[in-house]
Amino acid sequence: MLDIKVTRAAQGKPLPDPDTLMFGKLFTDHMFLMDYHTGQGWHDPRIVPYGPLSLEPSCMVFHYAQEVFEGLKAYRTPEGRVQLFRPLENARRLNSSCDRLCIPQIPEEDFVQAVKALVQVDRNWVPAKKGTSLYIRPFVFATDPSLGVHASHSYLFAIICSPVGAYYPEGINPVKIYVEDEDVRAVRGGTGHTKCGGNYAASIRAGERAEEQGYSQVLWLDGVHRKYIEEVGAMNVLFKVDGTVITPALTGSVLPGITRKSCLELLRDWGVPVEERLITAQELFNAADAGKLEEAWGSGTAAVVSPIGELAMGDKKVIINGGKIGHLTQQLYDTLTGIQWGTEPDPYGWTVPIE
Repeated sequence: MLDIKVTRAAQGKPLPDPDTLMFGKLFTDHMFLMDYHTGQGWHDPRIVPYGPLSLEPSCMVFHYAQEVFEGLKAYRTPEGRVQLFRPLENARRLNSSCDRLCIPQIPEEDFVQAVKALVQVDRNWVPAKKGTSLYIRPFVFATDPSLGVHASHSYLFAIICSPVGAYYPEGINPVKIYVEDEDVRAVRGGTGHTKCGGNYAASIRAGERAEEQGYSQVLWLDGVHRKYIEEVGAMNVLFKVDGTVITPALTGSVLPGITRKSCLELLRDWGVPVEERLITAQELFNAADAGKLEEAWGSGTAAVVSPIGELAMGDKKVIINGGKIGHLTQQLYDTLTGIQWGTEPDPYGWTVPIE
Protein backbone atom coordinates (compact mmCIF):
# COMPACT_ATOMS: atom_id res chain seq x y z
CA MET A 1 0.00 0.00 0.00
CA LEU A 2 1.22 3.48 -0.87
CA ASP A 3 2.05 5.92 1.91
CA ILE A 4 0.59 9.00 0.21
CA LYS A 5 1.62 12.37 1.63
CA VAL A 6 -1.10 15.01 1.29
CA THR A 7 -0.30 18.73 1.03
CA ARG A 8 -3.53 20.68 0.76
CA ALA A 9 -3.94 23.89 -1.20
CA ALA A 10 -3.80 26.97 1.00
CA GLN A 11 -7.03 28.18 -0.53
CA GLY A 12 -9.43 26.21 -2.68
CA LYS A 13 -10.84 27.53 -5.91
CA PRO A 14 -14.56 28.31 -6.05
CA LEU A 15 -16.61 25.34 -7.22
CA PRO A 16 -18.00 25.82 -10.74
CA ASP A 17 -21.61 26.20 -11.77
CA PRO A 18 -22.68 22.69 -12.82
CA ASP A 19 -24.80 24.19 -15.60
CA THR A 20 -21.74 25.65 -17.38
CA LEU A 21 -19.27 22.76 -17.16
CA MET A 22 -17.32 21.88 -20.30
CA PHE A 23 -15.03 18.93 -20.96
CA GLY A 24 -11.44 19.34 -19.78
CA LYS A 25 -11.43 23.10 -19.24
CA LEU A 26 -11.39 23.39 -15.44
CA PHE A 27 -9.31 21.41 -12.94
CA THR A 28 -9.64 20.62 -9.27
CA ASP A 29 -7.51 21.93 -6.40
CA HIS A 30 -5.07 19.00 -6.21
CA MET A 31 -3.13 16.47 -8.27
CA PHE A 32 -1.37 13.19 -7.52
CA LEU A 33 2.31 12.73 -8.37
CA MET A 34 4.73 9.80 -8.02
CA ASP A 35 8.28 9.47 -9.33
CA TYR A 36 10.24 6.58 -10.80
CA HIS A 37 14.01 6.20 -11.01
CA THR A 38 15.91 3.14 -12.20
CA GLY A 39 17.20 1.25 -9.19
CA GLN A 40 14.69 2.91 -6.87
CA GLY A 41 11.36 2.05 -8.50
CA TRP A 42 8.20 4.05 -7.93
CA HIS A 43 8.52 6.34 -4.92
CA ASP A 44 7.36 9.53 -3.20
CA PRO A 45 3.60 9.26 -3.80
CA ARG A 46 2.01 12.59 -2.96
CA ILE A 47 -1.07 14.74 -3.42
CA VAL A 48 -0.18 18.40 -3.86
CA PRO A 49 -1.93 21.59 -5.03
CA TYR A 50 -2.69 21.54 -8.76
CA GLY A 51 -0.12 23.59 -10.65
CA PRO A 52 2.56 23.70 -13.35
CA LEU A 53 5.24 21.04 -13.65
CA SER A 54 8.88 22.02 -14.02
CA LEU A 55 10.51 20.18 -16.93
CA GLU A 56 13.73 20.79 -18.82
CA PRO A 57 13.56 21.50 -22.58
CA SER A 58 15.53 18.28 -23.12
CA CYS A 59 12.90 16.22 -21.28
CA MET A 60 12.60 13.02 -23.31
CA VAL A 61 8.81 13.06 -23.55
CA PHE A 62 8.98 16.19 -25.71
CA HIS A 63 11.26 14.54 -28.25
CA TYR A 64 10.37 10.85 -28.31
CA ALA A 65 6.76 10.79 -27.03
CA GLN A 66 7.31 8.12 -24.39
CA GLU A 67 4.02 8.59 -22.55
CA VAL A 68 0.68 6.90 -21.91
CA PHE A 69 -2.57 7.93 -20.27
CA GLU A 70 -5.97 6.74 -19.06
CA GLY A 71 -9.45 8.20 -18.63
CA LEU A 72 -12.14 7.32 -16.12
CA LYS A 73 -14.79 9.10 -14.07
CA ALA A 74 -16.14 9.55 -10.56
CA TYR A 75 -19.92 9.82 -10.20
CA ARG A 76 -22.14 11.18 -7.44
CA THR A 77 -25.17 9.06 -6.65
CA PRO A 78 -28.61 10.47 -5.70
CA GLU A 79 -27.73 9.70 -2.06
CA GLY A 80 -24.58 11.83 -2.29
CA ARG A 81 -22.10 8.96 -2.40
CA VAL A 82 -19.14 9.10 -4.81
CA GLN A 83 -18.13 6.05 -6.84
CA LEU A 84 -15.81 4.97 -9.66
CA PHE A 85 -16.60 2.67 -12.58
CA ARG A 86 -14.28 -0.31 -13.13
CA PRO A 87 -11.00 1.45 -12.15
CA LEU A 88 -9.12 -1.86 -12.04
CA GLU A 89 -9.70 -2.20 -15.79
CA ASN A 90 -8.04 1.19 -16.29
CA ALA A 91 -5.08 0.07 -14.18
CA ARG A 92 -4.67 -3.05 -16.29
CA ARG A 93 -4.94 -1.16 -19.57
CA LEU A 94 -2.45 1.46 -18.39
CA ASN A 95 0.06 -1.29 -17.66
CA SER A 96 -0.52 -2.81 -21.07
CA SER A 97 0.22 0.59 -22.59
CA CYS A 98 3.29 0.97 -20.36
CA ASP A 99 4.60 -2.39 -21.50
CA ARG A 100 4.39 -1.39 -25.18
CA LEU A 101 6.02 2.01 -24.59
CA CYS A 102 8.79 0.52 -22.40
CA ILE A 103 7.57 2.36 -19.30
CA PRO A 104 7.76 0.70 -15.85
CA GLN A 105 4.37 -0.71 -14.84
CA ILE A 106 2.47 0.58 -11.83
CA PRO A 107 1.01 -2.03 -9.45
CA GLU A 108 -2.74 -2.22 -10.06
CA GLU A 109 -3.58 -1.72 -6.39
CA ASP A 110 -1.37 1.37 -6.27
CA PHE A 111 -3.10 2.86 -9.31
CA VAL A 112 -6.55 2.35 -7.78
CA GLN A 113 -5.42 3.63 -4.38
CA ALA A 114 -3.96 6.78 -5.94
CA VAL A 115 -7.15 7.49 -7.89
CA LYS A 116 -9.33 6.94 -4.84
CA ALA A 117 -7.10 9.09 -2.62
CA LEU A 118 -7.15 12.05 -5.02
CA VAL A 119 -10.91 11.86 -5.55
CA GLN A 120 -11.40 11.67 -1.78
CA VAL A 121 -9.34 14.85 -1.27
CA ASP A 122 -11.28 16.68 -4.02
CA ARG A 123 -14.63 14.93 -3.54
CA ASN A 124 -16.44 18.29 -3.26
CA TRP A 125 -15.58 18.75 -6.94
CA VAL A 126 -17.70 15.77 -7.97
CA PRO A 127 -20.83 17.54 -9.25
CA ALA A 128 -24.29 16.36 -8.28
CA LYS A 129 -26.31 17.60 -11.26
CA LYS A 130 -27.76 14.84 -13.41
CA GLY A 131 -25.38 13.75 -16.16
CA THR A 132 -22.31 15.49 -14.71
CA SER A 133 -19.22 13.74 -13.36
CA LEU A 134 -15.58 14.18 -12.42
CA TYR A 135 -13.27 13.16 -15.25
CA ILE A 136 -10.01 11.60 -14.03
CA ARG A 137 -6.87 11.65 -16.19
CA PRO A 138 -3.94 9.48 -15.02
CA PHE A 139 -0.82 9.72 -17.19
CA VAL A 140 2.83 8.64 -17.16
CA PHE A 141 5.69 10.18 -19.10
CA ALA A 142 9.48 10.03 -19.46
CA THR A 143 11.38 12.77 -17.62
CA ASP A 144 15.08 12.17 -18.38
CA PRO A 145 16.74 15.43 -19.54
CA SER A 146 18.50 13.66 -22.39
CA LEU A 147 18.49 13.39 -26.16
CA GLY A 148 18.86 9.96 -27.70
CA VAL A 149 16.32 7.32 -28.67
CA HIS A 150 16.21 4.91 -25.75
CA ALA A 151 14.00 4.24 -22.75
CA SER A 152 14.10 6.90 -20.08
CA HIS A 153 15.51 6.11 -16.64
CA SER A 154 13.02 8.35 -14.84
CA TYR A 155 9.25 8.89 -15.12
CA LEU A 156 6.43 10.81 -13.53
CA PHE A 157 3.02 9.30 -12.82
CA ALA A 158 0.42 12.03 -12.43
CA ILE A 159 -3.35 12.23 -11.99
CA ILE A 160 -5.46 15.32 -12.56
CA CYS A 161 -9.24 15.73 -12.37
CA SER A 162 -11.77 17.90 -14.17
CA PRO A 163 -15.50 18.29 -13.44
CA VAL A 164 -17.42 17.79 -16.67
CA GLY A 165 -20.96 18.49 -17.79
CA ALA A 166 -23.51 16.17 -19.30
CA TYR A 167 -22.22 14.86 -22.63
CA TYR A 168 -25.72 15.11 -24.09
CA PRO A 169 -27.26 18.21 -22.43
CA GLU A 170 -30.07 18.35 -24.99
CA GLY A 171 -30.57 14.62 -25.56
CA ILE A 172 -28.65 12.03 -27.55
CA ASN A 173 -28.40 13.09 -31.17
CA PRO A 174 -26.96 10.53 -33.64
CA VAL A 175 -23.76 11.66 -35.34
CA LYS A 176 -22.64 11.51 -38.97
CA ILE A 177 -19.39 9.65 -39.67
CA TYR A 178 -17.17 9.33 -42.71
CA VAL A 179 -14.97 6.35 -43.67
CA GLU A 180 -11.39 7.66 -43.80
CA ASP A 181 -9.51 6.15 -46.75
CA GLU A 182 -6.30 8.19 -46.76
CA ASP A 183 -4.84 8.46 -43.25
CA VAL A 184 -4.56 5.52 -40.87
CA ARG A 185 -4.65 5.63 -37.10
CA ALA A 186 -2.47 2.62 -36.31
CA VAL A 187 -1.15 -0.69 -37.64
CA ARG A 188 -0.87 -4.14 -36.08
CA GLY A 189 2.39 -4.37 -34.18
CA GLY A 190 2.34 -0.64 -33.51
CA THR A 191 0.71 1.24 -30.64
CA GLY A 192 -2.95 1.05 -31.69
CA HIS A 193 -3.92 -1.05 -28.67
CA THR A 194 -2.42 1.50 -26.26
CA LYS A 195 -3.58 4.87 -25.00
CA CYS A 196 -0.62 6.98 -26.06
CA GLY A 197 -0.75 10.53 -27.31
CA GLY A 198 0.79 9.67 -30.65
CA ASN A 199 -2.30 7.70 -31.68
CA TYR A 200 -4.48 10.73 -31.07
CA ALA A 201 -2.07 13.15 -32.75
CA ALA A 202 -2.16 10.93 -35.84
CA SER A 203 -5.96 11.16 -35.90
CA ILE A 204 -6.29 14.93 -35.82
CA ARG A 205 -5.82 15.68 -39.54
CA ALA A 206 -8.52 13.25 -40.67
CA GLY A 207 -10.84 14.54 -37.97
CA GLU A 208 -10.37 18.10 -39.14
CA ARG A 209 -11.08 17.12 -42.75
CA ALA A 210 -14.21 15.25 -41.72
CA GLU A 211 -15.47 18.23 -39.74
CA GLU A 212 -14.95 20.51 -42.74
CA GLN A 213 -17.28 18.21 -44.70
CA GLY A 214 -19.94 18.25 -41.98
CA TYR A 215 -19.10 14.95 -40.28
CA SER A 216 -18.62 14.51 -36.54
CA GLN A 217 -16.18 11.60 -36.62
CA VAL A 218 -14.13 9.43 -38.94
CA LEU A 219 -14.41 5.67 -39.21
CA TRP A 220 -10.89 4.28 -39.31
CA LEU A 221 -9.81 1.45 -41.61
CA ASP A 222 -6.92 -0.92 -40.94
CA GLY A 223 -3.50 0.24 -42.06
CA VAL A 224 -2.60 -2.81 -44.17
CA HIS A 225 -5.59 -3.84 -46.28
CA ARG A 226 -7.34 -0.47 -45.92
CA LYS A 227 -10.74 -2.12 -45.82
CA TYR A 228 -11.39 -3.46 -42.31
CA ILE A 229 -13.19 -1.26 -39.79
CA GLU A 230 -11.22 -0.45 -36.63
CA GLU A 231 -12.52 2.50 -34.56
CA VAL A 232 -14.73 5.56 -34.90
CA GLY A 233 -12.99 8.79 -33.89
CA ALA A 234 -11.48 8.09 -30.48
CA MET A 235 -14.04 5.41 -29.61
CA ASN A 236 -14.70 1.77 -30.26
CA VAL A 237 -17.54 1.04 -32.66
CA LEU A 238 -20.35 -1.53 -32.70
CA PHE A 239 -23.02 -2.37 -35.31
CA LYS A 240 -26.29 -4.28 -35.08
CA VAL A 241 -26.73 -6.20 -38.32
CA ASP A 242 -29.71 -8.49 -38.82
CA GLY A 243 -30.13 -8.99 -35.07
CA THR A 244 -26.45 -9.62 -34.28
CA VAL A 245 -24.08 -7.07 -32.75
CA ILE A 246 -20.70 -7.08 -34.50
CA THR A 247 -17.58 -5.17 -33.49
CA PRO A 248 -13.97 -5.21 -34.70
CA ALA A 249 -11.84 -7.89 -33.06
CA LEU A 250 -8.96 -6.75 -30.84
CA THR A 251 -6.19 -7.59 -33.28
CA GLY A 252 -3.55 -5.26 -31.78
CA SER A 253 -4.43 -2.04 -33.62
CA VAL A 254 -7.74 -1.43 -31.81
CA LEU A 255 -7.97 0.02 -28.31
CA PRO A 256 -9.49 -2.47 -25.83
CA GLY A 257 -12.13 -0.07 -24.54
CA ILE A 258 -13.57 -0.55 -21.06
CA THR A 259 -16.97 0.76 -22.16
CA ARG A 260 -16.74 -1.60 -25.17
CA LYS A 261 -16.06 -4.51 -22.82
CA SER A 262 -18.98 -3.48 -20.60
CA CYS A 263 -21.33 -3.24 -23.61
CA LEU A 264 -20.35 -6.71 -24.80
CA GLU A 265 -20.79 -8.20 -21.34
CA LEU A 266 -24.24 -6.65 -21.03
CA LEU A 267 -25.29 -7.79 -24.50
CA ARG A 268 -24.22 -11.36 -23.85
CA ASP A 269 -26.00 -11.29 -20.50
CA TRP A 270 -29.16 -10.15 -22.31
CA GLY A 271 -28.87 -12.97 -24.82
CA VAL A 272 -28.03 -10.73 -27.78
CA PRO A 273 -25.79 -12.51 -30.33
CA VAL A 274 -22.35 -10.87 -30.40
CA GLU A 275 -19.45 -11.34 -32.83
CA GLU A 276 -15.94 -9.89 -32.45
CA ARG A 277 -14.35 -10.25 -35.88
CA LEU A 278 -12.98 -8.51 -38.94
CA ILE A 279 -15.60 -6.26 -40.59
CA THR A 280 -15.12 -4.58 -43.95
CA ALA A 281 -16.63 -1.19 -44.68
CA GLN A 282 -18.21 -2.69 -47.79
CA GLU A 283 -19.97 -5.30 -45.63
CA LEU A 284 -21.68 -2.50 -43.72
CA PHE A 285 -22.84 -0.74 -46.88
CA ASN A 286 -24.08 -4.04 -48.30
CA ALA A 287 -26.00 -4.67 -45.08
CA ALA A 288 -27.50 -1.20 -45.31
CA ASP A 289 -28.57 -1.79 -48.92
CA ALA A 290 -30.23 -5.03 -47.79
CA GLY A 291 -32.03 -3.26 -44.95
CA LYS A 292 -30.08 -5.23 -42.33
CA LEU A 293 -27.91 -2.47 -40.80
CA GLU A 294 -30.22 -1.75 -37.88
CA GLU A 295 -28.10 0.29 -35.43
CA ALA A 296 -24.58 1.62 -34.99
CA TRP A 297 -22.83 3.36 -32.12
CA GLY A 298 -19.48 4.33 -30.70
CA SER A 299 -18.51 3.55 -27.12
CA GLY A 300 -16.15 5.35 -24.76
CA THR A 301 -15.74 6.89 -21.33
CA ALA A 302 -16.77 10.42 -22.28
CA ALA A 303 -20.01 9.70 -24.12
CA VAL A 304 -20.69 6.12 -22.90
CA VAL A 305 -22.41 5.44 -26.23
CA SER A 306 -22.66 7.75 -29.21
CA PRO A 307 -25.31 6.67 -31.75
CA ILE A 308 -24.42 6.85 -35.44
CA GLY A 309 -27.18 8.13 -37.71
CA GLU A 310 -25.35 8.42 -41.03
CA LEU A 311 -22.43 6.57 -42.60
CA ALA A 312 -20.60 7.84 -45.67
CA MET A 313 -17.81 6.48 -47.87
CA GLY A 314 -16.83 8.31 -51.04
CA ASP A 315 -20.06 9.40 -52.67
CA LYS A 316 -22.09 6.69 -50.94
CA LYS A 317 -24.25 7.60 -47.92
CA VAL A 318 -26.60 5.53 -45.80
CA ILE A 319 -28.99 6.59 -43.04
CA ILE A 320 -29.10 4.21 -40.07
CA ASN A 321 -32.36 3.62 -38.18
CA GLY A 322 -33.94 6.70 -39.74
CA GLY A 323 -31.22 8.88 -38.24
CA LYS A 324 -32.50 8.14 -34.72
CA ILE A 325 -30.97 6.33 -31.75
CA GLY A 326 -31.78 2.62 -31.81
CA HIS A 327 -33.57 0.67 -29.10
CA LEU A 328 -30.51 -1.41 -28.17
CA THR A 329 -28.21 1.61 -28.17
CA GLN A 330 -30.60 3.43 -25.84
CA GLN A 331 -30.85 0.37 -23.57
CA LEU A 332 -27.07 0.15 -23.27
CA TYR A 333 -26.81 3.87 -22.51
CA ASP A 334 -29.55 3.75 -19.88
CA THR A 335 -28.13 0.65 -18.20
CA LEU A 336 -24.51 1.79 -18.12
CA THR A 337 -25.27 5.32 -16.95
CA GLY A 338 -27.74 3.96 -14.41
CA ILE A 339 -25.01 1.78 -12.90
CA GLN A 340 -22.43 4.56 -13.06
CA TRP A 341 -24.61 7.17 -11.35
CA GLY A 342 -26.12 4.69 -8.91
CA THR A 343 -29.71 4.93 -10.13
CA GLU A 344 -29.74 1.28 -11.24
CA PRO A 345 -28.48 -1.81 -9.38
CA ASP A 346 -24.96 -3.02 -10.09
CA PRO A 347 -25.14 -6.83 -10.25
CA TYR A 348 -21.67 -7.03 -11.83
CA GLY A 349 -19.67 -5.34 -9.07
CA TRP A 350 -18.40 -2.70 -11.47
CA THR A 351 -18.67 0.31 -9.14
CA VAL A 352 -16.10 1.14 -6.46
CA PRO A 353 -17.15 3.54 -3.67
CA ILE A 354 -14.96 6.39 -2.45
CA GLU A 355 -15.08 6.17 1.33
